[in-house]
Order: sequence, then C-alpha cells, then structure tokens
Amino acid sequence: MDTKHRSIDGYVDALPEPGSHWGTATFDLIHSPADIDGTAPDTPDTIYACTTHDPALTRALLSDIHTGDLLRVTGTLTPPNNPDQPARFTVTGLEVIESTPLAAAYELVLERWGHYVSVFDADCDEVAVFTVDGTWVGEAANPDTIQDLIDAHEDGDSRR
Repeated sequence: MDTKHRSIDGYVDALPEPGSHWGTATFDLIHSPADIDGTAPDTPDTIYACTTHDPALTRALLSDIHTGDLLRVTGTLTPPNNPDQPARFTVTGLEVIESTPLAAAYELVLERWGHYVSVFDADCDEVAVFTVDGTWVGEAANPDTIQDLIDAHEDGDSRR
C-alpha cells in the first residue's frame, strides 16, 4: 500500500464524530489548492476522510473543533482503494490555524419550554418543537406560534 507522511491544511466539513473504537474520532477535511492559477482554474477541492487513534487528539476534536475551522493535520495519507472514495488520512498531529467564529458555528439555537424544546434555525422561519425526551411535537410556522403548538399537543390535537 502506498502511504505517505504529510501535513495538510483544510477546513472541517462537519463536526468530528467518535470513531468505532474507544479513543478514536473521524472527520472530513476539505483541502483547497493553494496556487490556483490560469493553467488549472477548475482544480477541485480534495476531501480527506480523517481518523485519529490518539485519545488526546480525539478529545480535542470532539470538544474543541467546529465546522469550518481551518486545521493543519499531520499524519499518514493512504490513497483510496476506489477512485470514487476520498483518500484516507490517519492524523497524528493537529494544529488549529483559524477558528470559526462561534456565531457561524452554531446556527441552531435550542430553547426549553418546560417539558418541550424548540429548535431555532437562523435560515428559516419555522421552528421545530420536541418534548425533552425527543418525541416530535411539530413545526411552528414562526416563533409566535410555538405556544399554540404546545397547547395543541397537550390537548391531544394531532393537527400539527
């Protein structure tokens, strides 16, 4: 297998997730070409499927890293078995070059209403409402109608 030790700069595509084993984490890193010039203006970004087996890096990834953070990862690059799959990168070193502003990282806001939780999304007017145990209540057309939705749910009204 053709593996190479490298350092790659890229943006975190989605929040890192726990791996399949204790002390591991996975995440996708998007690397943009550094020197886009006139000879290759359509050079695509490269996605790397990253994994770490280092518990300290896993802890940092799962607690401190956010979508959109610019990272420099160091480790072992393994080409994909299938050209349709991303290259695999085993991370042994991690440096945060630039953090995403928290306002951009957290576009969803949760608000508790007694035994209910509403989920506000900055990109839409509708508000998802659940019970605190995760049962779907419905979607309020806007924040002003959340209480009406909760009242209807408590009265057993299934028109949500």
